[in-house]
Amino acid sequence: MAFVFEHVKESEADEVLALYCSLVGTPFCAWTADYPARSDVEFDLSRNALFCLRDEETGEIAGAISIDQDPKVESLTCWTPELQPGRELSRLGVREAYQNQGIARKLMAGAMEELRRQGFKSVHILVAKENKKALASYKVFEYETVGECFLHEHDYWCYEKAL
Repeated sequence: MAFVFEHVKESEADEVLALYCSLVGTPFCAWTADYPARSDVEFDLSRNALFCLRDEETGEIAGAISIDQDPKVESLTCWTPELQPGRELSRLGVREAYQNQGIARKLMAGAMEELRRQGFKSVHILVAKENKKALASYKVFEYETVGECFLHEHDYWCYEKAL
């Protein structure tokens, strides 16, 4: 299968929201019926910050990721001052039919390249401590664990990587 990393179109908001909702309740997923919500998808689209990995053959969105602007995350004191400005990657979700095929890694790589292109110096990621699948995935990119926090009713590890 061949995939392309690209912006999600506004007309695909419902598809992305359905993807997010389909993952609620799956093993290790910290998402709830209230998050991510339509407002999150619309916020990401309004900033041109929602990306997908699309199956070139079918046109289906295999996974999605956003470049987030969350003041609570950016104000955490664990981020390395020399690596600012940085941006958080958030709302990474892979359709169940495409899981365990390296889609999450391809989404991360595409988003990091986009951040580099935009002139950011680092990437920030919060990973719920119970999300063992994501924790294993991020080891591939050699993120540095720079702290931990409690936000949005979850305990997170804070990861940072220079771009």
